[in-house]
Amino acid sequence: MALSRRARSHRTVDYWPGFVDALSTLLLAIMFLLSVFVLAQFLLSREISGKEDVLNRLNSQINELTQLLALEKSGKQDLEDSLASLQASLSTSESERSRLQALLSQGSGSADTANQRVGELTGQLESERQTSARALSQIDLLNQQIAALRAQIAAVESALQASEAKDATSQTKIADLGRRLNVALAQRVQELNRYRSDFFGRLREILSDRENIRIVGDRFVFQSEVLFPSGGNELNPAGQEEMAKLAMALIDLAKEIPPEIDWVLRVDGHTDNVPLSGNGRYADNWELSSARATSVVKFLISRGVPADRLVAAGFGQYQPIAPGDTKEARDQNRRIELALTEK
Repeated sequence: MALSRRARSHRTVDYWPGFVDALSTLLLAIMFLLSVFVLAQFLLSREISGKEDVLNRLNSQINELTQLLALEKSGKQDLEDSLASLQASLSTSESERSRLQALLSQGSGSADTANQRVGELTGQLESERQTSARALSQIDLLNQQIAALRAQIAAVESALQASEAKDATSQTKIADLGRRLNVALAQRVQELNRYRSDFFGRLREILSDRENIRIVGDRFVFQSEVLFPSGGNELNPAGQEEMAKLAMALIDLAKEIPPEIDWVLRVDGHTDNVPLSGNGRYADNWELSSARATSVVKFLISRGVPADRLVAAGFGQYQPIAPGDTKEARDQNRRIELALTEK
């Protein structure tokens, strides 16, 4: 007797994996949509990362061009200062030449000395004019280089602005994609809940006269005695009648549910905690609960319900809804549960 109680205690502690399995089906659609969202965000993040590398290279080129422009401006300023100095010297030479020519015309001083001085000054003036011309040529060249650098900087800035605009567009697309995924997910859940409510409402109308058929949470619960003989998995006449009503309701509902909602009717078999002898057709409660759920599914298929909209699962005695070892608790735990959910 003590060994039997320890075995029952061990089996009762083990109900958690079955509970996780019952919830996993409902979460598959949500996980799929979130996976699509994460994948889209990952791809867009990679594209944005590439754009950031391009932006860094463009910023580096702008810095190099800015430094080169500063050097060119500095060289231009030096040439302009040199040109100003040459022009000042040229002005001085021209003043001296004018003065000497004036003296020569007045006959003062030595004519030869004056002519020699005039020749020297004329040579200096010509040399300074050539130097000034070269300086002006260099200034023109620098101006052209500066204009080219400014054009390059403008092109780089335009490319940078275009890249920043594309980056902003990508961020907007990511936000919009997340919003649309959330909206689509909420709509799918709302639609499934609405059709689940319609389905339960129809079953209430069809099965309202049976006391041993009830609703627990989001499931319709049939006591096993309504559908099966004791220890068996073959539907009795009363059970076939109830399942025929259920099949008609399912076929009508399938015509209304949009094809994009991937729904299924889950049929779960449960037993009480009384172990089987092992000498009969079934070795344990696992096999009995699975056979009963499969029997219901096969009957519904025979009445026209699409096979791809049905799921059978057996839970044995490990998902009780009434605790304890009393006769009333065992009666409640022997049951078939129906739940309308997504794949």
